[in-house]
Amino acid sequence: MKKLNLFILLPAVLLSACNGNKAQDNNAGNNDSAHVEQAAEPATFSKIENLPAGIDTIFGKAPSKEEGFYKFSFPRTDLHVKLDGVSIDPRLAFTTWFAFMPEQNSEQAMLMGDMVLLEKELPAVEKKLQESGIAITAIYNHLLNENPKIMYLHVGGTGDPVALSKKLKEALSLTGTPLQLSFNDTAENTDWKDVEQLMGMQGKVNGPVLSFGIPRKETVAMGNMPIPKGFGIGTGLAFQKVGDKAAITGDFVLLADEVNPVIKALNNNGITVTALHNHMLDEDPRLFMMHFWAVGNPADLAKGLKAAVDKTDSKQ
Repeated sequence: MKKLNLFILLPAVLLSACNGNKAQDNNAGNNDSAHVEQAAEPATFSKIENLPAGIDTIFGKAPSKEEGFYKFSFPRTDLHVKLDGVSIDPRLAFTTWFAFMPEQNSEQAMLMGDMVLLEKELPAVEKKLQESGIAITAIYNHLLNENPKIMYLHVGGTGDPVALSKKLKEALSLTGTPLQLSFNDTAENTDWKDVEQLMGMQGKVNGPVLSFGIPRKETVAMGNMPIPKGFGIGTGLAFQKVGDKAAITGDFVLLADEVNPVIKALNNNGITVTALHNHMLDEDPRLFMMHFWAVGNPADLAKGLKAAVDKTDSKQ
C-alpha cells in the first residue's frame, strides 16, 4: 500500500469537482490563493458513470455516483446516542463513509473515508487497518459528553478500489456498523423554509435532518492533483428537529486564518466549538476541521451558523 504522500504519483489532469452538482469558482479570496494556484490547475470533474467490476457486491449495495468520485455511506443505526437530552439521529452525526476517486486511464483510485466508532471498537479497527496497509490520517472526537462516547477515524490510501473495499469491510466487521440502510421515519414533514432562507441556500432533507454542503472556493490538492470539492473537503452543517427546537452539529473546513474568526462567530451565537483538528496529512492548502454543537431555536441557530460561514472563503 502506498502512503498518502505518494498521491503526487497520480495524474495531475483529472476530472474536477464540485460539492453536490454545481460547478465551483476556483479563485481563493485569502492570503493562500497564490499558493493554491501553484498546487493545482483548475479542472472540470464530471459525474462518475462506470464503476469497477464487483465493487457493488462487496458491501451488498452500490455506491452513490458523485462528481469525480463514488461513495459508500453507512449510518450507524445500531447506536443510540444521547446528548443534552437529545436522541441523535445517525444521519446528523454518525455516518461512516468511504469515497474513491479513480485515477484516469487506470484501475487505481484514491481512498478517503471516515469511520464512526465506539471507543471499545477503536483498538481492533486501528490494528486491522494497519495490518491491511490502509493509512490512518486522524483520530478524534466530534462532540463532548455524548453517551456513549463516539470516536472518528479517518482513512486514506491509493490502490485497487475493490481490494481496498474488501479490506475496509474486514475492518467494519469488527464493529456493529450495519451495511444496509434501515430507517423508520415518521410521516411528519418538517418545514425548514425559515432556516434555509436565513442560511441563504437550499438544504437537503433526510428524515428529521436538514443538511447543507458548502464547498470552498479554492482548489485543494494532494501533491499536484486537484481533489473534488465533495471529496471530504467541504463544510457540512446539519440540523435535527427536536420538538420546537433543533440540534445542530457538523464541521467547518477552514484555512488557518479563518479558525479564530469562526470560533468567535459561533461562540457569540451560543454555539459551542467541540473539536478542531485535521482530516488529511498532505493537502494543499492546509485545512482545519472545526466541529460544533448547540440546541436551541432553529432560526437563531441558523443565524449563528450563517455568521460563521460568512467568515470563510466558501462558495454560497
